Amino acid sequence: MNNKTIFTIACVLCAFVLGWGAVNRLAEPRTISVGGECLTSAPKDRTAITIRVSVTDKSAAKSMKNASTKIAEINNFLKTLDVKVQTSEFNSYEKNEWNNATHKSEFVGIETTIALDVSASNIDTIETVLTEFGGQPDVFVTNLRMFTSAETLKPILESCLGSAVENARSRADALAAGAGRRVGKLLAVSYGSGSSYSVSPTANFRLAKAEMAMATADSGYAGGAITGKDTEVSVGVNAIFEIK
Repeated sequence: MNNKTIFTIACVLCAFVLGWGAVNRLAEPRTISVGGECLTSAPKDRTAITIRVSVTDKSAAKSMKNASTKIAEINNFLKTLDVKVQTSEFNSYEKNEWNNATHKSEFVGIETTIALDVSASNIDTIETVLTEFGGQPDVFVTNLRMFTSAETLKPILESCLGSAVENARSRADALAAGAGRRVGKLLAVSYGSGSSYSVSPTANFRLAKAEMAMATADSGYAGGAITGKDTEVSVGVNAIFEIK
């Protein structure tokens, strides 16, 4: 094969590569990338509280046994109520306290802590739990809060997601129109979501219930007077549209 033939083949290959690249560039759609948002709220349909049992004993075995026995008693009571229960803490560790007289840390015992998160759709059910276990030895009832259940939040998030995509398309339409173009089909989209919760202290719950009891002494408390601020829900999307 002479130099002329090699040169001719090389030119043909170069022309083919350049031509293929041009075809690809023509085939690639022009796109626009925009963000879309949706802000809404969801009602808080469940109330929760944390029941924590903490037992200290010189014997690790007795500490764990006494804590477990108390939790079993609490669980048996909760089974009689319409609640959801989940163990949120279970640990056992050596507890030491500082002795000011001897100026050193002294061994107190083994402290075992077991905590249960208890939630219900009716706030009065949570009050029943408070009344039953509040003030008992080694039992601490804390962290009253209202929240939106996953079952309630799911359809609201899905609806908000669609609204965020529509918002992104509206923004894309406005940007494309400014350049004398129009938006085509959606090529790709990614999203993120978030929600906010507020927590109310237990003391406020008891005070509010007491105030309502006095205010409705003649008619009786009908329930449902304590409400929490709705959960704020936000969904953001990043969408890529074809422009024509």
